[in-house]
Amino acid sequence: MGNIKGIYRVDGMSCASCAGSIQTMLSATEGVGSATVNLASEQVMVEFDPAVITLVQIEKTVDSLGFKLITRDLSAEEEHDMAAVRLKKLRINTILSAAFSIPVVLIAMVFHHMPYASPIMMALTIPVLALFGREFFIIAWKRMLHFSANMDTLVALGTGSAFVFSAFNTLFPDYFLSRGLEPHVYFEAAAVIVTFILLGRYFEEKAKRKTSEAIKKLMGMGVKTARVIRNGVEKEMLISKIVKGDTLVIRPGEKIPTDGRVVEGFSTIDESMITGESVPVNKWPGDGVIGATINQTGSLKVVAEKVGSETMLSQIIRLVQEAQGSKAPIQKVADKAASVFVPVVIGIAVLTFIAWTVWSPATGAPLAFIAAVTVLVIACPCALGLATPTALMVGLGKAAQNGILVKDAQSLEIFCKTTAIVLDKTGTVTNGRPQVTDVTWDHDAGNLPSPSGRDIPGAIVAIESMSEHPFAQALVNFFSVQPIDADGTLPLKPVGTGVVSGFESITGKGVLARFDGDLYHIGSRSYITGSGCVVPEEFGREELKLKQEARSVVYVSCNSVVIAMVALADTVKPGSAKAIAKLQEMGLQVHLLSGDSVAITSHIAAEAGIGYFKAEATPADKSAYVSRLKEQGFVVAMVGDGINDSPALAVSDIGIAMGTGTDIAIESAQITLIKGDLGKLVTALKLSHETVKTIRQNLFWAFFYNIIMIPVAAGILYPFTGFMLNPMLAGAAMAFSSVSVVSNSLRLRSKRLD
Repeated sequence: MGNIKGIYRVDGMSCASCAGSIQTMLSATEGVGSATVNLASEQVMVEFDPAVITLVQIEKTVDSLGFKLITRDLSAEEEHDMAAVRLKKLRINTILSAAFSIPVVLIAMVFHHMPYASPIMMALTIPVLALFGREFFIIAWKRMLHFSANMDTLVALGTGSAFVFSAFNTLFPDYFLSRGLEPHVYFEAAAVIVTFILLGRYFEEKAKRKTSEAIKKLMGMGVKTARVIRNGVEKEMLISKIVKGDTLVIRPGEKIPTDGRVVEGFSTIDESMITGESVPVNKWPGDGVIGATINQTGSLKVVAEKVGSETMLSQIIRLVQEAQGSKAPIQKVADKAASVFVPVVIGIAVLTFIAWTVWSPATGAPLAFIAAVTVLVIACPCALGLATPTALMVGLGKAAQNGILVKDAQSLEIFCKTTAIVLDKTGTVTNGRPQVTDVTWDHDAGNLPSPSGRDIPGAIVAIESMSEHPFAQALVNFFSVQPIDADGTLPLKPVGTGVVSGFESITGKGVLARFDGDLYHIGSRSYITGSGCVVPEEFGREELKLKQEARSVVYVSCNSVVIAMVALADTVKPGSAKAIAKLQEMGLQVHLLSGDSVAITSHIAAEAGIGYFKAEATPADKSAYVSRLKEQGFVVAMVGDGINDSPALAVSDIGIAMGTGTDIAIESAQITLIKGDLGKLVTALKLSHETVKTIRQNLFWAFFYNIIMIPVAAGILYPFTGFMLNPMLAGAAMAFSSVSVVSNSLRLRSKRLD
């Protein structure tokens, strides 16, 4: 049995060192191959060998640190309910903590001379610490048993020492009075610090929920039930009961239950939630449909081809979750700092207390105590731990909503450093299949509609529908499209109601058949002339011009008279040239690779606005081309869609697959553009730049905050200005730092990427 990789929720994490401790503990556990903890999503991604360790044992390991691991699969509703319960609990604790803390502050600041002031403040502070803030002390105690510390340790030490010191002075005031010192109490600091931190966590929790909205929207897009035809009877059943091969009935306005293929009906489908493409897509019998997309106009019957975890929506959710759980290289700095942060802060607090005591023996004790407590409270590794994952969660979620799948955070970070883009031609820059570009009719031979009433388009569609050649499909697609009627009704296809007989296909040349009694030849010039047809001179001149433009030419004859010449080519996708121009404006060098001839490749390169190209390239040539660019110092992104592109995708710094391509190409790539639109490549590049920029901003402010505020908390300004930071303000500043980092990440959601 191989290793199992799972993503599980962790309850109770409050800072980067919490995540680090869980990750370190699990990584060191026998049977666990790897463990990655994401503080922002409150999840851990674990790869383990079930023959060595069970999920129950992993759960107990996490529980021993003071956290709860949830190993069962949670539905979107359960996730929402759990988050709502957690947020409600935080809100109640914050409100009640504030209700008890406000009188303590008023007594300490205004009515401190009133009788029994200190005992009253102590009585009001006890519920704040013992009830509303008890989790700080519980987790700190469990961490201490494992000889580790986290943010809760700092809070517990700071508030606990403030309370114990104040309680001692309240119960035994003579101890300091006999030594000529005022027995100060700091109940207001202990109570307000807990209140501010609870308030900060409440706002942080609300903000963090917004960072994961994209993945929650994806999880909530699926349907719960579907209408299934079994044994000739239509019945509604749970989506989990659908099996491959079931026939599903989808009415207008309903969501497609699962991935499948249309077997009956015509409709337009809104696929924007999966592909990011706003224009609805027409679906005929034989066309594939994606689960969770919306059926708009007509009724459909669909055969289920993928169910459960095999569907595109499920795969997207899994890929996004794994990417959000991965770590960018830039986060290594933050992880290293967070791993030693709490012990260092405790050491700084001890040194601060000693320094003040030694420097000012007469008045140093109160100041030493205030400074030490303030250092413990203000040094928050939360902002450091949230800096990278919150930005990644928003960025990767936004990418998924735009039809862009990123395998891991490292790919997103490397992608923004790209200096050269290498594009495969067929299926990437072009449509990947021939399309009709020009039709020339011989009016003298009887154009459509001819005097005899011949349905020429209908004949072409009916005859070519019997051929499997790519050119035949292109002719069918072109000649079967009719204008939408004035009343808005859509056409039926195929066009043509005549009878085809005597069909014959000559490989590499063309086809012949009778349609309503008329004999048709459709094929190359040599085939047409070899069949006794004469090509008009103007057709010959036009053919030379078309071939110079890298187009293929097919002739149509009726009863040995050439009546039409059709030009076909693999045309540039709409939007490719515009996307390539934008990439070049962003400073990237764009290259085109193709296995086609020099004439075709050079024509496509010119049409798409690409200055560098290589024609007649084998898969090995493509891989070598990318390697040479890397040797020249370029950071190379390769974009392709076929099996022949997979070696180049693998050797590039970043491989990008078109979602319309092969599974092998997609597996070889780090980024997938679901719709196969190069415009999404520009969006992905802009998003990578914005996400990495946000991460750097977050890390800068997280480090800057601690570098500036810890010395201030230690009292470095006191000898010069007489300013000593109040522990209450330190608690507020600490809470604000975490909220500000998350809020900065949320700005990504409103960034324009077009």
